[in-house]
Amino acid sequence: MIDLTGRIVLITGAGGGIGSATARTIARAGGTVLLHDISPEATAELLAELGGSARAFSADLGDPVATDALWARALAAHGRIDVLVNNAGIYPAAPLHEPLDRWLGVWDTSLAVNLVAPAVLCRAAVTTFAAQPEGGIIVNIASRAAFRGEDPDYWHYAAAKAGIVAMTRTIARHYGRDGVTAFAVAPGYVDTSFNEIFAREVGVEVAAADTSLGEVAQPQDIANVVAFLASGLARHATGTTIDVNGASYVR
Repeated sequence: MIDLTGRIVLITGAGGGIGSATARTIARAGGTVLLHDISPEATAELLAELGGSARAFSADLGDPVATDALWARALAAHGRIDVLVNNAGIYPAAPLHEPLDRWLGVWDTSLAVNLVAPAVLCRAAVTTFAAQPEGGIIVNIASRAAFRGEDPDYWHYAAAKAGIVAMTRTIARHYGRDGVTAFAVAPGYVDTSFNEIFAREVGVEVAAADTSLGEVAQPQDIANVVAFLASGLARHATGTTIDVNGASYVR
């Protein structure tokens, strides 16, 4: 079993399916989790479940100033952070037929949360980790969409996730000697409320048929990979992206 005893892990979007599964997995492995979501209500149940191994923080990641302040508050909780998991994301539609101002508005909102906020947190993490004797680990949740592309109404999401991959590689290449390792995880379809529109309008069975396993991933499948990366056991894999998509897209 992976041992995360003593590790302090900040997880954004911890109230969602992947975030909460990751928090539980890390806590079970002995880690201390710092739970972020947009409101206290989003993590209240998870916080009560995890008890003393968790602290909760709220911040709107659409606001870069609030995002930077989130890191400062989370860091102050224990005086250090060992692992940053940039998991939070949004998936608003931007149909091509929308007026330009509305279409661009969705792009602005999506990029702010899906790319700029992770960048702000990575910036703070690199600075913090470089000053810590044992450094630190960044795990950025990307997407299959970064490589395969996304559905027609979601150009912005694919673009943001491609940016996440490029940012992760850049951090890994330039800050390893400062004690910073960085990884991306690229899920395909995961059975969470994040994909509820697809599930309702198209059907989970369609996504399952797209995989070689005949089934879609569950949040725990992603959480297991994140926990492994958070352990530090994959240090020399820094800069890599791990695909978790049931071979629906093979690079």
